[in-house]
Parts: sequence; structure tokens; C-alpha cells
Amino acid sequence: MEQSPAGRSSPVRGAGLMALAFVPRPIAFLPWKALIVVMLIAAIGVLGLYSTAPGGGGGLMPYALPHAMRFSIFLVMALAMSYIRPERYSEFVFVAYVGGILLLFATMVIGDVRGGARSWLDLGLIRIQPSELMKPVLIIVLARFYAGVPPREIRRWSAIWPALLLVGFPTMVILLQPDLGTAMLITCATILMMFLAGLPLWLFLGGLAAVAAAMPVVFAFMLPHQQDRVLIFLNPEQDPLGAGYHLTQSKIAIGSGGLFGKGFLNGTQASGNFLPEPHTDFIFAAIAEEWGLIGGLVLIGLFVLLLRWGMRVSTDAKSRFEKLTAGGMTATIFFYTAINLLMVMGLAPVVGIPLPLVSYGGSAMMTVMICLGVLMSIDRNTRRDESRR
Repeated sequence: MEQSPAGRSSPVRGAGLMALAFVPRPIAFLPWKALIVVMLIAAIGVLGLYSTAPGGGGGLMPYALPHAMRFSIFLVMALAMSYIRPERYSEFVFVAYVGGILLLFATMVIGDVRGGARSWLDLGLIRIQPSELMKPVLIIVLARFYAGVPPREIRRWSAIWPALLLVGFPTMVILLQPDLGTAMLITCATILMMFLAGLPLWLFLGGLAAVAAAMPVVFAFMLPHQQDRVLIFLNPEQDPLGAGYHLTQSKIAIGSGGLFGKGFLNGTQASGNFLPEPHTDFIFAAIAEEWGLIGGLVLIGLFVLLLRWGMRVSTDAKSRFEKLTAGGMTATIFFYTAINLLMVMGLAPVVGIPLPLVSYGGSAMMTVMICLGVLMSIDRNTRRDESRR
């Protein structure tokens, strides 16, 4: 092992379990602190979904039990992904990219319409949302591209237009569905990836100006109910019983919870059918009503711990590809969380972004667990290299 200046061996992260001889090495290399945080977040989601079961009084069906089963399956998937070396993701990402594009076009032709958007593809045994699967794929595509750009070329146009093309094409298809929330999240993650890659500040200022200039065009692509959500965000009191009903009831639920909440199963906004979509987009409002400000801060604190771990994985990674991939995967989880929380508090338009691992739904959970699987793969690779020094 590498010697520190004081002559002592530098510690390896995760050495606590590794020091126990009876713990198998593959298990010892797992990021157990992060996994515990992930399981706690999912457990809060199960409790929230149990409470929001139709009819009041709580119930395992139709939300809590399927959510727990999905999480268990996707957790096994993420753990399996952690054993795949990061370079393997780089090798096969363009195959996944082409496959994702084909799925997006298939969705445009034969996809199911839900919530006004044709973004779901029924494959018989499962129903998937291809736009969700494109999020981690695009992160790895951009990481591979910028990992191959020489530092002296990073500020040139040749380091910009290929990335814009790779991301812009699927994003336009997603906007045509139209799925504004997913397109927004992909755009935010792309901008952050370019920043991490070292692109100049003027590009981001120009990008912000371009986004502002494109807003009227994007607004024209929106469905009528999506346009209403944007207008209501700008003027919440315009239609509190119509287009602004979601936001109004969400604020009432969060505010009525007070400091300590009304107690488990004692929420009235969700059980009384006042709060729309309490099991998906607005589950944080339902949780805050029952668990109060303290419960909401605990959940947010768990997300902060998870994001902090992801940032550390990115910082400690050895290769440029791994650093960018870990940063992008962490950013994806961050934007999921931030946009949902801002949305339910009335600080952002309602765009249909779920709360990771808490909201009911399989596609978004699968996307987040893929991000976590890749992060664990990079973390495992980093610790493997450290243990060999």
C-alpha cells in the first residue's frame, strides 16, 4: 500500500469490513453506508405509499408492496452492475444509444398515451418509458466523448457540436412526445456534464440565452395542460380550483403538517382525495403532511448524504471517463430530487418529475438504480486500485 508522508499506510475506504477475515472480498467492497441510505429512502417511500392507498387507512396494495418488490429487484440489478468494470460501459454505450433511439421512435409510433404524452412502450410483460432509459445512456455517451477530447481542444467548437448533436437529437424526439420534464432533466444534466468537462464559461452564458430565446418555441410544443401549469406557476392564484389545483393542494398539505406532522395515516389531503397524484409526483407533500417539517428534512438529509457519496465517487475516480460518468450520474439523481421538491413547493412548474426511490413507478426507479449501479462500479474500481498499492 502507498505510504503516507508520516510513513503509515494510507487507509482504504471501506477497510472496516475488509478488516474482517470472514467477510468475502466482493461484499466488503460494497459501499455499505450509501446502500443503507438508499434503503432508508426506499423504506420512507414504502411508508408514504402505504399511507396513500385509496380509501384511507393505509394498505400494502396497490402501491406499497409493488414499490417494495420493484426496489428489491432493481437493487439486485444495481449490485450486479457494480461488478462490471467501468470501461465495459464505455465500450457498449453506443450500442445502448442506438437501441434507445430506436425505442424512442417505436414509442412515437406505437406507444401508449399517459398524462397527455406518448412516452410509454408496452412490451407485453413490462411497460417501459424509453426516455427514462436514455438519461444514464446519454451521461455515459458524453463522458466517453469528453474523455477522448484532448485538453487543448476542449475549448474549441469541435468539442461542442458533437455533444450537442448526440444529446439534441433524442431530446427533440422526447419533446415531440411531448415529455417536458424528461427533456428538462436531460438538458440540465448535459449542461452540467459540459461544465465538468471544462468547457468555457461563455458557452454556458450563451446556452442560458439560447434556452431563454427558445422558451416560446418550447411553450408552443406543450400540450394545453402543460401550458396551464407554466402559467399557473407564474400566477398561482389565477385558477386555484382548476389548473392550479395541484399546486394549491400540495402547499396546503405541506403547510398543514406543521413541525411534527399529523401522524402516520392521519393525513387528510391524500386520504380525502384533495391532493392529486399523492403516490407519484406529490408524494413528498403527503409525507410532509404526516411527518411534518422534521420528517421532510430527514428525507432531504438522506438525499444529501447520497449525493455527497456520489460526488466523492466522482472526485476519487482515477480516469477522466470515470470522473465524468460519476459526476453525471450524481447530477441526474440531484436534478430528479431538486426539480420534484421545487415543483411540489410551488417553486417550479409542475412537469411530472417523480421523487427518486420514493414516488410510485418503475421506469424512474430503474433509471436511478442504473445510476447507482454505475456509481458503485466506479467506486469499486477505485477502491480495488487503492487496495493494490
